[in-house]
Amino acid sequence: MAGFENYARDTAEIEAEIVRKGIALGIDWGDDVALRLLAREALAFNPADVHLSASAALDYQQLARIELFGLAGVMLKTMTESAGQGLETHGGPAWKAFARALWAEARSRGLLS
Repeated sequence: MAGFENYARDTAEIEAEIVRKGIALGIDWGDDVALRLLAREALAFNPADVHLSASAALDYQQLARIELFGLAGVMLKTMTESAGQGLETHGGPAWKAFARALWAEARSRGLLS
């Protein structure tokens, strides 16, 4: 329902999860080149291509990467929805760094004008 979302709370929760996944993956939020590669992977990611076996379920880095890519979608949707309400929504340093990389990669692919 439009108008009832708590974007500040949602943003803080998403940011915390992005930071956690970043720690698990050893992401340097200041490395623009690595973030751009990560953004490229995130935009190309298709959940239907993931086939986890019992042994793969123990690969915590793979799971953290998949969850981070899902968070990228939630992050972009939150920013888009809040903008539709006239609000500028963004999180902290990890959110901003990842968002910059995602927007840059999306623009380079012609996904944004």
